[in-house]
Amino acid sequence: MASTLTVLTLQLAQAIGLYALAAGILLVTRPDRLGAILDDMERSAGLTYAFGLAAFAIGIAILIPHHVTGDPLGLVVTLGAVGAIAEGLLLIAMPSAFFVIARPFVPAARLWGVVAVVIGIVLFLAGLTGRADAIS
Repeated sequence: MASTLTVLTLQLAQAIGLYALAAGILLVTRPDRLGAILDDMERSAGLTYAFGLAAFAIGIAILIPHHVTGDPLGLVVTLGAVGAIAEGLLLIAMPSAFFVIARPFVPAARLWGVVAVVIGIVLFLAGLTGRADAIS
């Protein structure tokens, strides 16, 4: 059972875990979709910007109320938010750099899907079964 400082950490771990699980299932069952998504984004400046804005907004929405680094689960959730912010800013400001970084992941999409499924399950279960020892 995970022990963390806030109930919010547990709730965010569940939500992020479900997202990772869903994304991972997609990549395991349809690994071709990752390349197709990147192709669509590269062809459409508006789509790239929208994905960047969404990633940035989600990351900021998590980070503003949650910047817990005092326990492992809180740190994972916080780093996930920082990663989403960085991804969003990269997509908005330097999309070509994002595609250079993302393209090498396409041939191993199924493997990354398995990794995402495992991370999703671990985060979801940690959030579901964890205990919050609130800071007073």
